[in-house]
Amino acid sequence: MPGLNSFSHWIVLLVLVLLVFGTGKLRNAGRDLGRAIADFRKGLKDGQADDTATRTVRPDADDQQR
Repeated sequence: MPGLNSFSHWIVLLVLVLLVFGTGKLRNAGRDLGRAIADFRKGLKDGQADDTATRTVRPDADDQQR
């Protein structure tokens, strides 16, 4: 069974996707995906900032045994 190796296969697939979903739904899906990625990156930055702000200095294991 042949794969999607040639450019013409990709064009036919793109046309079929556009016919099935329409440009409006694809535009909305792209916008939603972009917002989700932006929120995910923002959450990662906020999580890293919270980790460094709440990190406390812990005594060494040698100090605890004394």
